Amino acid sequence: MFPPNNLPLPAETLLVTDELYAPADFILHRHLVSSLKGASSSKCVLVTVSGDVGRWKSVIQRSNVKVAQYMESGVLTFLDAMPHIVSAMDGGSDKPLMNLLEELKRLLNVSLAEVRSSVILDDIASLQWMGIPAPDLVRFTRALSALCRKNNISLVIRHHVTTPGEPDDVLKHLLQLCTYHLDVFPLSSGRSGAVSGQIALHCGPGTAKPVHRLIPRSAAIQYRLTDVGSVFFDRGTGSGVL
Repeated sequence: MFPPNNLPLPAETLLVTDELYAPADFILHRHLVSSLKGASSSKCVLVTVSGDVGRWKSVIQRSNVKVAQYMESGVLTFLDAMPHIVSAMDGGSDKPLMNLLEELKRLLNVSLAEVRSSVILDDIASLQWMGIPAPDLVRFTRALSALCRKNNISLVIRHHVTTPGEPDDVLKHLLQLCTYHLDVFPLSSGRSGAVSGQIALHCGPGTAKPVHRLIPRSAAIQYRLTDVGSVFFDRGTGSGVL
C-alpha cells in the first residue's frame, strides 16, 4: 500500500516536498482524513500558514468526515499561524515564531499527551517568502520536532521546492531533521491526463533501519488525481495499486 498508512509513526517527522507542477495537497488531505477516521484514539493539529482553513474543511467534508463534530470534540484543531506571527512582529520581537511555538507547546502538552496524535505544518516555504530569516525557521522546526518527539506525536511538514536540485539552507536542514522524506515531483515531460505526477520515498540520515520500503526517484510511484482522491500505480503500468 502506498503511501503507507502508518507514515509517520509516533515521534517521527515526515517531510513532504512538492513542486509547482506537482503540489502535494492530496498527500496532506489523505493523511489528515486517515488520522480523523481513527478519531476514537487520535487527535490532530493542523497548522496553516496561508489561512486557507475553509478549503481544508471543504476537502475533508468531501471525504464524509464531520468536521464540526471533530472540532467540537477537540479531535481536530485548526491553528492559523499568522496571528501569532504578526503579534510577535508587531511587538518588536526578534523571534517572529516564538508566539506560534508557545501556542503549539500549549496545545501539544495539554491536548495531545495521552492519545496517538499528529501535527501537520502547511507549509514552511510560505514563512520564507514572508521574509522570516532561515535561522529562525531552522530553530523553529528543530524545536517543534523535538517537542513532538517528547510527546510521542507524529509531525508532518510540507515544504514547497522552487529550485529543484538546488536546496536552500532551510530545505537542507529539513532533510537532515526528517525521519522520512516523501518527494512529490512532476513528470519530466509535464503533466498528462493519465499521470498527474510521481512520488519517491527516502529516509532521513538518522534512520538506521527503515520500516517502510524506500522508493528512489528512478523507480518512483506514479499517481493520478481524481474527483474523489488519488490512484497510485507503478511507473509505466497505468494500473492502480491502491
